[in-house]
Amino acid sequence: MLTETLGSMRDLGRLAEIAGILVQHGFGDTVRRLGLADALERAGHALHKDHAADLARLAPPVQVRTAMEELGPTFVKLGQILAGRADLFGPEWIAEFGKLHSRVPTVPLDELRPQLREDLGGEPEAVFARFDVEPLAGASIAQVHRAQLHDGTEVIVKIRRPGIREKIEADLRLLDRLAALAETRLPTLKPYGPTRIVREFARSLRRELDFAHECRNAERIATNLAELPFVVIPRVHWAHTGERVNVQDHVDGVTGEQHEHLREAGFDPPLLARRGARAVLKMIVEDGFFHADPHPGNVFYLSGDRIAFIDFGMVGRLSARRREELLQLLLGLVERQPDAVADVLLDWTDNSHHVDLRQLETEIETFVDQYHGTPLAQLSLADMLLDVTVILREHRLALPSDLALLIKAFITLEGMGRHLDPGFHMATEALPILRQVVRSRYRPKALANRSWQSLRRVFTLVERLPRDITRLVRNARRGRLHLGLELTHLKRVGDQIDRAASRIAIALVIAALIVGSSIVMTVSGGPTLFGLPAFGFLGFAGAALGAVWLVHSIRRGGRHDDDAP
Repeated sequence: MLTETLGSMRDLGRLAEIAGILVQHGFGDTVRRLGLADALERAGHALHKDHAADLARLAPPVQVRTAMEELGPTFVKLGQILAGRADLFGPEWIAEFGKLHSRVPTVPLDELRPQLREDLGGEPEAVFARFDVEPLAGASIAQVHRAQLHDGTEVIVKIRRPGIREKIEADLRLLDRLAALAETRLPTLKPYGPTRIVREFARSLRRELDFAHECRNAERIATNLAELPFVVIPRVHWAHTGERVNVQDHVDGVTGEQHEHLREAGFDPPLLARRGARAVLKMIVEDGFFHADPHPGNVFYLSGDRIAFIDFGMVGRLSARRREELLQLLLGLVERQPDAVADVLLDWTDNSHHVDLRQLETEIETFVDQYHGTPLAQLSLADMLLDVTVILREHRLALPSDLALLIKAFITLEGMGRHLDPGFHMATEALPILRQVVRSRYRPKALANRSWQSLRRVFTLVERLPRDITRLVRNARRGRLHLGLELTHLKRVGDQIDRAASRIAIALVIAALIVGSSIVMTVSGGPTLFGLPAFGFLGFAGAALGAVWLVHSIRRGGRHDDDAP
């Protein structure tokens, strides 16, 4: 049914628009394979043929990128996320996704004023000592205006575009359904988990739409980096901040996109590269909470060779266990320990039953071993991580989303460092920090804390044991205890027994027909067929047909048993 395929009828118009854009960009076959073309046409939405001959001559990655830009903010954000998934896409796709930007024409303040008045509790000219009518910048989700508080503080006011949440929610619903359709109708995509990727993206984008959540991220990172005096995180002004508006200190400096002018402005680019690496590595390795999109547009260089980070809508989180695995991976890469790298990656991919793990392990060990003897200053940690993702992609393995964000941050950081200082080497900067973190984990105080936590869990388990046993016995007495036993290939064994019993029953019927027909043949009188007693002849014919079927069934069953795993 149409409603079952497309979901809510309120999204039908947007789905027709998406399908139409895909067709125009040369993806009509994909639309039809997903079963959307017929359903949309039945609903009264005609899909026109591709009329853009120039688009048809573009490479597929370029076609996808241009289609995403036309589809709007949700798809642009999705492409920006996919730009960090080198484990899923080749270099040509990553390069195109990296070109996606969310800069769109700004809208007049009059269109924002009703929402802004509601969020601020008054006209912006009254709430602020000065409010610039002309926007400072515009993006797909929000646009930014400069303002001044009554105490003289220069701030930026980030305003969410009216109606953008409703449009994005509709797109996310459609993406979720399209991902489910893709897994069903395009089996080659199933190992990559389109549904899982879309749902993780939806959670991330919904958090990004909440500007108050972004500000809480900024304050958390500011607290974590307080020990680094050269890092600046803009202060949040909560009196004017909410879900749809964000007011923070204005950062006045040189943007990361203007790195070529730093020396002229009196900065020390090599020092900035080292300090940026120190800040990001601390966020990732020590804190487990990091800026997941530290591209040049989100970085400013301030007087005194300080670094300011802005826009914390996209952040990454690493559990304590993941940080432990990351330490092992990075140390294995930097110190050229193939066994350590292989162990971590195999742990990350241990749920992929379709992979030859032995071959994967051999390839990883060969890859890491090729760097044996290479000076540390000649290692590119970003290139090594990219090579690892290529190996995983060739084996049709996908990294968990938190690790994909992490690798993207590492690659972006090393690229920025190289722009600041051609002699910058992430491996050289990372190794002392990694070793320091490892040493800190084995200090007496840290060991004592972990031991105490383990003991607490043991004591809690022992304390709850009598209660759990009591519940178990009570449920057993009441007949509520269910024992689940799962045996490998048990269904197959049952099917084989069922087929064997059926064959035995048919064989007994055949034998009875033969015996009975033989007796009938010895009795004179009664109807005849071909000069023989009719019932005896029919009995033998039925026995012969049953024997042919039985032989065929046994031979076919034997072939199936040989093919079974």
